[in-house]
Amino acid sequence: MRRTRAEDHGPVRYGPPLPSDGLPVLPELVSVLARAAGRADGEPVGGGPALLGAARGYWERRGTPAEPGHVVAGPGAPALLLALTAALGGDVLVPRPCAAWWAPYARLLGRPVFHVATPAECGGVPDPFALLETVRRVRAEGGDPRLLVLSVADDPTATVAPPEVLHEAVEAAAGEGLHLVSDETWRDTLHAPHDTVPVSPAEMLPEQVTVVSDLAGALLPIGWPAAVARFPATATGDDLRARVLDVLTALGAGVAAPVAAAAAYALTEPEPVTERVAAVVRLHARVADAVHAVVTAAGGLALPPRAGRHLYVDLGPLRTALAAHGVGDAQDLEDFLSLRLGMPAPGGHRFGDELGALRVRLSTDMLLDGTDAQRAACLTSPEPLELPHVHRALALLRSVFDDLRDDARRWEPPR
Repeated sequence: MRRTRAEDHGPVRYGPPLPSDGLPVLPELVSVLARAAGRADGEPVGGGPALLGAARGYWERRGTPAEPGHVVAGPGAPALLLALTAALGGDVLVPRPCAAWWAPYARLLGRPVFHVATPAECGGVPDPFALLETVRRVRAEGGDPRLLVLSVADDPTATVAPPEVLHEAVEAAAGEGLHLVSDETWRDTLHAPHDTVPVSPAEMLPEQVTVVSDLAGALLPIGWPAAVARFPATATGDDLRARVLDVLTALGAGVAAPVAAAAAYALTEPEPVTERVAAVVRLHARVADAVHAVVTAAGGLALPPRAGRHLYVDLGPLRTALAAHGVGDAQDLEDFLSLRLGMPAPGGHRFGDELGALRVRLSTDMLLDGTDAQRAACLTSPEPLELPHVHRALALLRSVFDDLRDDARRWEPPR
């Protein structure tokens, strides 16, 4: 049997940022931030009462209430995951593929990271049998797996894990004594919220799950870093929260006061925020469906996007055509598509996938790029895909993938 190997520690490499919504900032958020910009005092490390209270209300409305003293805020989910990884110790397990920012923070701390295969129907959660086998092999080699990071609404695959699949993975992790960090950044971006059931691992295993949500997923612009974490209401959870606060304090990792004010406002979900979130989700769902249709018509493989502002494409079926353009691995594919499309197209190796696999994440926000007026028009137009700047971007995408499809047909052996 092939020896289990942790990913090379090496330097922390480039990781693509979260896909933005590609739209002008909500005016009400701008007003709240501007009013708080004159504050001379800073936000306490871990978050002040207004921000933490708003976070508790946010989770209570989703059926997972957080008790006072069990919530922490930080300047983005990466800072919180870094603090959690430092506080928990041990080796880290993540699905393959996974969000680009999960593994680098463990490597930064010198912690081994092991990728676990995901089930065929979704990304974001490990296949339970693969998880058990990985844990067994890591321990047999002297490792100490303690932390599993997973996500129900996933970056990069844009899928949502079915409750039964998630339950099996959570049960397997619990049986091995792992602490789970549930990244719920994209939970509020479900493309069909009435047809998709998102279940948090914290509902299944509240005593062993810490929930982390980066507000850039749905509520804030990506340039305003803020995230919240919800800890188990147990003595172990109290101790973990205290150690996380120690790490954040040592790093000086507090949320900027104006951003904290905007975050607190957004987390209370007033009508302007909920209307904007719903409109943005509808827009990106339409764009994602259009991109999915383009890549699958060209012969690429992709699970239908169910959440977020991205989709994950496997161009393995077009390998021969891509090879004619000098593309042999995910880095080549990233360079090739980024140049042809005029937009970042990070390869699957950025998300922990095998370098030799021809996979890439495409983000829908880049197809909305234009002037502020053009981007704002995307929200109000009954046919946003027909707006000239969006239509041109989709036409370019279609042209690139149609050319690859045609190349692949020319290289097919005669029957």
